[in-house]
Amino acid sequence: MAKRWSAKLELRGRGGEPVDLWRTLASHGVADLPPQAVDEEARTLETTLPFSRGRARTIRIRAARKGFALIEGEGIGAADGRSLAETARHILRLDADLSGFYAAARDDPDLDWVRSGAGRMLRSPTVFEDVVKTICTTNCTWSATVRMTTALVENLGVEAPGGRHAFPLPAAMAEVGDDFYRDSVRAGYRGPYLRTLSTEVAEGSLDLEGLTDPELPDDEVAARLLALPGCGPYATAHMMMLLGRYSRLILDSWTRPKYARLNGRKAGDRTIERRFRRYREYAGLAFWLYLTRDWVED
Repeated sequence: MAKRWSAKLELRGRGGEPVDLWRTLASHGVADLPPQAVDEEARTLETTLPFSRGRARTIRIRAARKGFALIEGEGIGAADGRSLAETARHILRLDADLSGFYAAARDDPDLDWVRSGAGRMLRSPTVFEDVVKTICTTNCTWSATVRMTTALVENLGVEAPGGRHAFPLPAAMAEVGDDFYRDSVRAGYRGPYLRTLSTEVAEGSLDLEGLTDPELPDDEVAARLLALPGCGPYATAHMMMLLGRYSRLILDSWTRPKYARLNGRKAGDRTIERRFRRYREYAGLAFWLYLTRDWVED
């Protein structure tokens, strides 16, 4: 049997604020797309991560003693363990400081509950993975999104011991032909977009990871996202959230009706934006948490 490995992470943000692990794991639907799998009953996240020399390992993240998360895996040495623990920190966004957001929520009766540690948007190990998954959510049912991402992972991702696969690297997605995206992934119009995106990243002509640069203004990041193949206004708004840029509200066919149900009446976009204007750079995050509080039982 492979030797078991584990590591603990303190659930504290960069500003010293608490982090609610389960609210983070259940922060948005894309968090549950392959190779990630969220177990609602056990309140765990399992994912398979690629790393050096064409290898991959599967890890599980769950709550440990109060204020800590436990990362577990098998067949992982000390050096690889440090790398995987850092990746887990990144996925959980423990490097972010949400203390300013919590301060703004203190006097808001609809959102003061977030100060116990809600608000971190689970992200993938790379911006590339999040962009691909986001494109796969556009103009289709959720079952189609799951089908597309599952096909990409199972056919192109590095296999880990135990048979699970990591998300494919850009080069792997660039090397396959249009017929793979048409027949295996059944990506429809997205196929050429995914192949072009992967090719540009693999060749180095497109730097998606550079979008995490905090010195870049929101407008520039949004413009770069809109310029990507297959990334329209909805995908851009979603990616801005996953990049930790929360100034813009995601106003779409799901969020508008959900706001109306919670608010008791319909409201125009400008009215909704005014409601969350007090949160300034966190307005979009406040709006999202207002809509999704019922995703996790208090």
